[in-house]
Amino acid sequence: MDAPDSKSLPENAYRPLAPGEVYRPVVPPASTPPETTARSIVWGLFLCAVFTAASAYSGLKVGQVMEAAIPISILAIGLARVYSRRSSLLENVIITGIGGVSGAVVAGAIFTLPALYILKLDPKPWQTIFICLAGACLGILFLIPLRRYFVRDMHGQFPYPEATAITEVLITGEKGGSQAKLLLEATGIAAIYDFFVTTFQVWRETVDFQFIPAMKEVADKARVVLRIDAIGFILGLGYVMGLRASTLLCAGGVLSNFVLVPLVWKIGQHVPAPIYPAPMPISEMSAALIYRWYVRYVGVGAIATAGIFGILKSLRIIVGSFSIAAKAFRHGEGEGLERTDRDIAITRILVGVVVSAVAVAIFLGNLGATSVVLLIGLALVLVFSFFFTSVAANAIATTARNPVSGMTMLTIIISSVILLEFGVSGRTGMFFVMAIAGMVCTALSVSGQTITDLKTGYWLGSTPAAQERVKFYGGIVSAVVVGLVIVALAQTFQFGEAAPGDARPVLVSPQASIMKALVEGFMSRQPVPWVLFGTGAAVAVIMEMLGVPALIVALGMYLPLELNSGALVGGFIAHFVAKRSERVGGAAGASMRERAVIIASGLMAGGALGGLFGAALRLFGWYREDRIKLPFYDNDPVSQIVSCAGFVALCLYLWFGAMKKERPA
Repeated sequence: MDAPDSKSLPENAYRPLAPGEVYRPVVPPASTPPETTARSIVWGLFLCAVFTAASAYSGLKVGQVMEAAIPISILAIGLARVYSRRSSLLENVIITGIGGVSGAVVAGAIFTLPALYILKLDPKPWQTIFICLAGACLGILFLIPLRRYFVRDMHGQFPYPEATAITEVLITGEKGGSQAKLLLEATGIAAIYDFFVTTFQVWRETVDFQFIPAMKEVADKARVVLRIDAIGFILGLGYVMGLRASTLLCAGGVLSNFVLVPLVWKIGQHVPAPIYPAPMPISEMSAALIYRWYVRYVGVGAIATAGIFGILKSLRIIVGSFSIAAKAFRHGEGEGLERTDRDIAITRILVGVVVSAVAVAIFLGNLGATSVVLLIGLALVLVFSFFFTSVAANAIATTARNPVSGMTMLTIIISSVILLEFGVSGRTGMFFVMAIAGMVCTALSVSGQTITDLKTGYWLGSTPAAQERVKFYGGIVSAVVVGLVIVALAQTFQFGEAAPGDARPVLVSPQASIMKALVEGFMSRQPVPWVLFGTGAAVAVIMEMLGVPALIVALGMYLPLELNSGALVGGFIAHFVAKRSERVGGAAGASMRERAVIIASGLMAGGALGGLFGAALRLFGWYREDRIKLPFYDNDPVSQIVSCAGFVALCLYLWFGAMKKERPA
């Protein structure tokens, strides 16, 4: 068995480059180590199929999609040692990239396709597969021209939390030694901690401080609630994001939960009747319900508007990417381009888009649409997929959170409003809109996962064209598997709620149930909450005028506050570690930063593994949260205090682990 190479990420891997400075990846552009081998492709496709099937079931059962990329990167390290020729670093990148497609396609599928069954529209198996496959292909194709901007040109400007964790796992696995031990230690701690906290009733995962009388009184009278998700994954995520990004994200959460929610409560608490779009009076709502029925729509409007600004800002870069690709094609694909900067040829991208568009048009035509409606539907799929690709890439690069549900809701709303104007309604209209939403949702999800994979490859020295090609393999396998799994589950389960007289067990399918309610409401010509969307748009415009990254704030408005506040703690630790390492300076200071990133990446990896194991247990009939229940769990003050203590212990582990001095060899 070959000895592992001694590899390290360059010192400028995570920071902006100085004028004239060039980033050189771990594997130099001139090298051509094994990459897209039969070994890497077969293992990648196998893991993709396995994680797709498992994620589809768990997502429909509990609304939790297994994050596949980080666990698969850890598996790739283990598989590398099975062969007499140890798998190369770039082969492990390919395995991770193919396998990671599974979670992205599943997220797109379970948000939309079960709604077709809830609405009793009974899609055929080939229709479910096609919707996922078309969305996956469009997401990859539309993302490729953006690669140079998001991955190379903006080097050091985005934190890429998930890509950082994957990269650290792969590179530390290659290096071995004390750093590998540190990564495994942090991964093990977070995996055990997050597994028990999120799977069983040991102590509270989310702390809301309601056991403090003053906090309880503020929550009751003004609907102001502070929440923190006290787990290792969120802490590691916040550290990798850094203080600026986590602060902006939390600022959006503060605006939503400490300003907008109390404002809605103050205005509407004396109105006895429900105010659209909520089904109940505001006076009967908790802070969480006010957020769900009103403020979340404000967040959707802010995300959409911030996405428009992002598109406008990156238009020049997009055009430049197409120009570079066209020049490379005219003069030979490899001429003037290093291996690590070579994408799929522009003509192949264009052919892929045309073929995908024709296939989508044929699919929509089979739904009984007129030629005009068919063209409108096709335009909606292509425009939304391209538009949201940039939004997804920006969101993933900044916060590792893809606003899939918000953008899917926006797609359903706009598509419904437009198609209603052309007389499309009823059961045909519902199928038409959900098919469009399914393709767009999958494209959005897959493009976000693809930019993570391409950034990982950029840091390590992969060939972008090779990574892009194998993404299509993973998309095909995942689309087929998730389509067949959903069809099979629909035969033995009910999605959403139990129907009278139907004895089959129920899979809750929470996201698809929301989408079903939306499309059913709009196809029944209910009004659109334009005031809420417009309020979010105004917030995004104000952020841009102030020079603040609007998309990060908008994401904070949309995401649950507990995620934002927990990440902010990690951001502060990152800030203090950076300050301490600057004062120490030299090799010791660099070691602090490196150890902190490894620990934070381990917390993310371990948290993902813990969540994966917890989701897997929920697939068994014998599982119950109270299988493991500590005596004080139902005592809210004690349970939350223990949770706070555990989170503080994780923070101290991250801090002192970074400060620990390396022992001389």
